[in-house]
Amino acid sequence: MKVAIAGGHGKIARLLEGLLVERGDAAIGLIRNPDHADDLREIGAEPMLCDLEQADSKEVAEAVAGADTVVFAAGAGPGSGVERKRTMDLGGALKLIEAAKANGISRYLIVSSMGAADPPAEGGDGFGEYLRAKAEADRAVAASGLDYTSVRPGRLTDDPGSGRVEVAPRLERGSIPRADVAAVLLTCLDVENTIGRDFDLLSGETPIKEALAAL
Repeated sequence: MKVAIAGGHGKIARLLEGLLVERGDAAIGLIRNPDHADDLREIGAEPMLCDLEQADSKEVAEAVAGADTVVFAAGAGPGSGVERKRTMDLGGALKLIEAAKANGISRYLIVSSMGAADPPAEGGDGFGEYLRAKAEADRAVAASGLDYTSVRPGRLTDDPGSGRVEVAPRLERGSIPRADVAAVLLTCLDVENTIGRDFDLLSGETPIKEALAAL
């Protein structure tokens, strides 16, 4: 399997790339900064220079050509302004939808956020706009006709992964290590009942495969 990951130098993306390479799959990481290329090569991933905010749909399509699956793990980041929530967290996801369709790629995983299922109608400053952008991206992916999965993790940490999670359409607030988010994304590629599903994700007591199989 060849998986193209938007936001390829992000923490979750690099963890996922490592897991893919470890099991013999190919990982393409879309990056906007050429200085990050060697970081991806070190874990066995293929860097692909593509600035999702600046590139047009054709350029994004060329960047993911040959992939079997695309993963949207990009984001403007907590220090960015309101406008970038729209251009990256929403706009980037939309461009990746078009790129997938242009290449006949049916599988699309998107890393969303807890709270995006019921975002505030207005206000909330930057975080409110972030949730609204994520919500709109999730709706667009769900309506795209692609075999999508939307994963909405809680507060992200850099703790070691436990391999045990809690998943449900809605969960109370909580946290989860990025390593476990990456492991869930990997497992979603293998568990067909995650297609067409969206769910909140937190640390829990259930092994990942078992938790996803019970969705």
